[in-house]
Amino acid sequence: MKVLVACEKYGKVRDSFRNLGADAWSCDVEDDVSASTYHIKDDVRNILGAGWDLMVAFPPCTHLAVSGARWFKDKVVEQKEALEFVSLLLNAPIEKIALENPVSVISTKIRKPTQIIQPWMFGHGEMKTTCLWLKNLPNLTPTDIVSGRESNILKFSPSENRSELRAITYSGIAEAMADQWISLSS
Repeated sequence: MKVLVACEKYGKVRDSFRNLGADAWSCDVEDDVSASTYHIKDDVRNILGAGWDLMVAFPPCTHLAVSGARWFKDKVVEQKEALEFVSLLLNAPIEKIALENPVSVISTKIRKPTQIIQPWMFGHGEMKTTCLWLKNLPNLTPTDIVSGRESNILKFSPSENRSELRAITYSGIAEAMADQWISLSS
C-alpha cells in the first residue's frame, strides 16, 4: 500500500505505517523533524496525483480551529484559503482519505466530521478532541480506553512552537490508523 501522510513533519503516522510494511511517505513544506529519508519537502499539492492508495492529511488548523474563533474576523482571507486547501485534500484523486483537524469551521463550511476521537481512546490519559473526515475508510475503533483524562495541551506555556507541539499526533492514534487501515487494499 502506498500511503501519503500530508502536512506531517514529525513522522509519527508515516512511521506507524512503515513499521507495518507500507510504502509510506510524509510531505510538508518544512523539513521532517526526524530527518527521515521518507519525507518529501514540498507542497503536497504537487504530489497528490502520484498514485497514492491512502492519504492521511493534517492540514494546518491555525485559521480553522474554533479555539481561535475570536480572531476569525481578522482572518477572512486566510480562513478562505485554508478551507480551499482542505477541500482540495478531501477531493484529491486518492481512493482512501482521512483528514484530521481539531473542532473547526470545516464542520460548518464543508461538512461535519465522520468521527470524533480522543487520545484516551487509544492509550493516552489525555483529552484533545480530534475530528476525522473519512473517505472510503472505516471509523477508528478504540484500542485502549484509559482513565485519568487531562487536557495537557492547554497547559503548554506560550512559545514560538506551542501550536506545533500541540499538533503532534499521539502515538496510540497513529498506530491505530496504521493497524486498522493498512489491510485495506485499493
